[in-house]
Amino acid sequence: MANEKHYLPEESIDGYVKIDRYNDDKIRALSSHYKDILANLGENPEREGLIKTPERVAKALQYLTHGYDLKPDEILRSAMFQEDYSQMVVVKDVEVFSMCEHHMLPFFGKAHIAYIPNGHIVGLSKIPRVVDAFARRLQVQERLTNEIRDCIQKTLNPTGVAVVIECKHLCMSMRGVQKQNSVTTTSAFTGEFINNDKTRAEFLRLITASLD
Repeated sequence: MANEKHYLPEESIDGYVKIDRYNDDKIRALSSHYKDILANLGENPEREGLIKTPERVAKALQYLTHGYDLKPDEILRSAMFQEDYSQMVVVKDVEVFSMCEHHMLPFFGKAHIAYIPNGHIVGLSKIPRVVDAFARRLQVQERLTNEIRDCIQKTLNPTGVAVVIECKHLCMSMRGVQKQNSVTTTSAFTGEFINNDKTRAEFLRLITASLD
């Protein structure tokens, strides 16, 4: 990518090399707007504590929305394996951090995902990465839930997919109704999780059960 720089060093996390990238042209464009925003809020963008704020916010926004540059289906395909396994695979308590597209305020919580293999399994670390690829965009929780479900269904072609997401929304707790303890839960299912009540009940039991 042109004008792209690495601002943070590489660090290995479970074998995955993470490099934060920033596009200089986007940083300059976003920074100029945020300088105006600070002034319009009644602040002095030239005072010591705010001089670098526009650039910091621009970099933060690029990171928080870097999911637009990712291809979740390719993430899954990079670690698909043929396997004769047809029982439920559950990955629960996947951390979710996203930005509400209505107010550009964060919402965050956990995702619980299951699929029933149909000849193929996927490396378990890829499912949280798919969650992140969709979450790191301007989102609504309902669409995020469906996008994760549809990506897994179309790419792996399992006999069923289940996704449940539980999040707190700062647009509810910091403004508007200001209900600090409210949690929003969304769900999306395909295949066996729709057609088989026992399968769906088992999934819900597993994501609420404790291993302690």
